[in-house]
Amino acid sequence: MTSEIEWVDHDGLRFRCSVQRAGENRPWIVFANSILTNLSLWDEQAVALAGRYNVLRYDQRGHGQTSVPSGPCTFERLGADLRALLDHFSIESATLIGLSMGVPTVLDTWQAASGRVNRLVLCDGQSATAPGGRDTWQSRIDMAHARGMKSIAADMAERWFSQGFRDAGHHRKALEAAERVPLEGYVACVRALQAYDYSSQLSRIDVPTLVIVGENDGNMPVSMRVLCDNIAGARYALIRDAGHVPCYEQPDAFNKVLLDFLENTDPS
Repeated sequence: MTSEIEWVDHDGLRFRCSVQRAGENRPWIVFANSILTNLSLWDEQAVALAGRYNVLRYDQRGHGQTSVPSGPCTFERLGADLRALLDHFSIESATLIGLSMGVPTVLDTWQAASGRVNRLVLCDGQSATAPGGRDTWQSRIDMAHARGMKSIAADMAERWFSQGFRDAGHHRKALEAAERVPLEGYVACVRALQAYDYSSQLSRIDVPTLVIVGENDGNMPVSMRVLCDNIAGARYALIRDAGHVPCYEQPDAFNKVLLDFLENTDPS
């Protein structure tokens, strides 16, 4: 099953999308990538889903080959991007999968258009900016301006991946993708990460939900357990020997959990 690259114009920007069609009557899976990544983050998941699901991946604004916005982003705007792509590809409803920055992106779509969402998969992200998060992100903006995106990418690799994973060179694709993120695109999306709050939406979620987190992603396993406990019926899965991007670092384990969820839940 091959993916086709399609370009979609929206809000003065051009979005790069990868569309993998399994059939007109097959369900849709839509992926939203994290900060400092592009749609290739989900390569292994696209392979695992081929032939069974229609798959839409895209570069969030300012990342990959999608245009760089002229000013700071909000998650209302990032969520609107996702909904515009649903409209463009005539996707009435879909399972939305978001990682890191992709979590509030899909939560905004749930808030604005819950009827378009039949399942949620939330990976290594939060429903609101963490305490102290504004200052942490500001320090990274300052680093980006002072030292450039290669420095940001190197810092990312050290925080996201284990020493052994890096020593083996398995992080190279992710590192190079991060280095290519335009400074302005990075800063625009970090502005959104500095101030958002969708925590009030968690108790409203009434579709099957899977919460996935990497075992080695700092305090994220604890905070995502709390997030999971606030969503009725949500499943929680811890991916061993993985950090912030378990779909990339441990794709086989991640895909096993994901496919089990997809095959054993009924879309609402």
